[in-house]
Amino acid sequence: MQQAFLRSLGLLAPLFLVQASHAQVAVPDEQGTFVLHKFARAIGEERYAIHRDAGQQTLTSDFKFTDRGTAVPLKTVYQAKDDAHPLSLKTEGKSSRFSELHDEFTLNATQQQIGLKRGDEHKTFAANEHTFLMDGYSPVAMQQMLMRFWLAKGKPARIDAPPGEPIHVTPTTDLQVNVAGRSTTLHGYEVTGLAWGSETLWMDDDGKLIALVTRDAEEDHFEAVRQSYEPALGAFIQRAANDSLASLARLGANARRPPAKRLAITHVTLIDGTGAPPRRDATVLVDDGVIARILPDQKQTPASLTGYSVLDGSGKFLIPGLWDMHAHYEQVEWGPVYLASGVTTVRDCGNEFDFITSVRDALDLGHGIGPRILIAGLVDSTGPKTLGAVTADTPAEAIAVVQRYKQVGARQIKIYSSMKPELVPVIAAEAHRLGMTVTGHVPFGMTAPEVVKAGYDSINHIDFVTRGFIDVAPDKPLPPLDLSNAKATDELALYKQHHTVFDDTIALYEIWMHPGTTPLSSLEPGVTHLPPSLATALDAPGVPPERAARASEYYKDMFTVLRELHRQGLQIVAGTDQAIPGYSLHRELEIYVQAGFTPMEALQAATSVPARFMGLDKELGTITVGKRADMVLLDGDPLADIHNTRKVDKTIAGGAVYEPAPLWQTVGFIP
Repeated sequence: MQQAFLRSLGLLAPLFLVQASHAQVAVPDEQGTFVLHKFARAIGEERYAIHRDAGQQTLTSDFKFTDRGTAVPLKTVYQAKDDAHPLSLKTEGKSSRFSELHDEFTLNATQQQIGLKRGDEHKTFAANEHTFLMDGYSPVAMQQMLMRFWLAKGKPARIDAPPGEPIHVTPTTDLQVNVAGRSTTLHGYEVTGLAWGSETLWMDDDGKLIALVTRDAEEDHFEAVRQSYEPALGAFIQRAANDSLASLARLGANARRPPAKRLAITHVTLIDGTGAPPRRDATVLVDDGVIARILPDQKQTPASLTGYSVLDGSGKFLIPGLWDMHAHYEQVEWGPVYLASGVTTVRDCGNEFDFITSVRDALDLGHGIGPRILIAGLVDSTGPKTLGAVTADTPAEAIAVVQRYKQVGARQIKIYSSMKPELVPVIAAEAHRLGMTVTGHVPFGMTAPEVVKAGYDSINHIDFVTRGFIDVAPDKPLPPLDLSNAKATDELALYKQHHTVFDDTIALYEIWMHPGTTPLSSLEPGVTHLPPSLATALDAPGVPPERAARASEYYKDMFTVLRELHRQGLQIVAGTDQAIPGYSLHRELEIYVQAGFTPMEALQAATSVPARFMGLDKELGTITVGKRADMVLLDGDPLADIHNTRKVDKTIAGGAVYEPAPLWQTVGFIP
């Protein structure tokens, strides 16, 4: 009997242990899941839980996504007395493919000091009653806690979050969403200070964050949506774009001169972009945003200027509005940056469908501040390194994607790196049938000559073209670049035969590959004008010594290829792929002149050449009667020194005149 009793105890013991174990793990007071997206494509999720007991609450978050084959995990623990009194924050992992987070924050009992442990580094910062603990945009659950802090503190005008910038929260508009047959009203807010520019989020009546539209630590589109609201992702993206444009228009109102139906720019040196010599002391008359007449100054009379708003161009130089042919217009703050830099037209080379169409349409209607946007619709195939939510894996899907972009007014298709090679000619044929052109990366498994034969009209990035001439194998010595051998001769002949256009983005490679011993500001002085949140991300330290020699050699190879493409008479269009916002387009032109372009040819690579390639040369690209009045007034002669394109005095877009300094200030730059 005793043995049977002992045996029964032995059988029950595991059950008691399991029950005890469950008793030790308290059920969360709150928990939730966010679906994480990049370019509107679901790439991961975040699960969070909040426990409240004994006068303290603890949030734990497990945030993880995979971006183009790279895992980005982040674990976070946040403790607070209540919503209004933070205590500590610990983050461990990454916020992007290239951004490590290993930080521990503590706020002392009197809320007067923050301690930050970052690796072996220890720092302290002053704190106050409106100080919160944040470590950037992630995880999403911490943005929820930030909003609860803001509400609990009575909606203060400013929240401090050292070592980052002050945070500002502004209510926007409510959004009605219908999910699973149920209509819910969500409250919108604009938040600044966590990344460059603003982000938009929505809360429900219970204080739960429902959706967030922002950028990640790589400045790429990032969205998070509470799992049950995932079907409304497109609505969140569209509303965020429109709310942000409206907010930015209010902030930047003082950057635009009162609109005039008729504008006269007098006493200016005109460089019209056609290649003709400059015309001294000219007058350009604009009616309803269109260039109406161009007069030599001696023919100007007071009567000829009656009814015109006069802009005195004495001592200044007038050039066509610049084009950035490799933009990623990922947030509305790019609009003022482009205009302040003299850029009046951009080709967006891959974006979120709902975002970029909403922003383009709003700007076309005059709602907001920004240049004219031309869309190159991004498409990829599904795989471990897919980018974006628009994909095609079959011929039927490929054709449908092209048709969808055509319906919304895209002028090009951009093919990305994971595209299945057999679909490239399918996409190209359909695009050409519909009057569109094709650009893009060289997909995995293909070469630059192969994509041209398959139907590409243009190739993005000088890197892909250089690889066509040499074998760039990782961790192996670079073979010598020989552009006179038979292989190179054949490839150059192929590009000529197909009239291939090259969007080289070489200024971006200069940033990536400059040696660590060379300050980036010595190559691109614009980096010293960035807002702190952006400077941290973009002021790259340079290539470390062990890789500097190879990087320098490869950059020289790309530069040599660029020079040869130009020497062969092939068409080059200036584009930045973002790089240093606004400024890198000017750096691109400076590198062109180093590569053998004349200053006029460099200017044309950012004006008349892209206009012709995009089929808009009858409307844009030169200062010619009958064309849209997109122009830049410079304080220096760009033909004497190409660096003078940086000296923007006024930007004129469709006849509207913008002052650069307030545009820069609108988005946090130092003019």
